[in-house]
Amino acid sequence: MAKDSKADKAEGAIDKAAGKLKEGVGKATDNHHTEAEGKAQQAKGHGKSARGETKDALKDRK
Repeated sequence: MAKDSKADKAEGAIDKAAGKLKEGVGKATDNHHTEAEGKAQQAKGHGKSARGETKDALKDRK
C-alpha cells in the first residue's frame, strides 16, 4: 500500500533533521565522511518531502 502525502512529508522532515544533525557532528569532529552522510540524508529528506508535495498537488487536481 502506498504511503499518503503526510507520511512522506513526515519522513522527509525526520531525514532532513537527522541529516542536519549528522552533518554538524561531522563538521565538529572534522569527520568528512559523517558530514557527507548528513548532507546525503538531507537530500533524501528533501526528495521525500517533494514526493509528498507532489501527491498533494495531484490529489488537488482530481
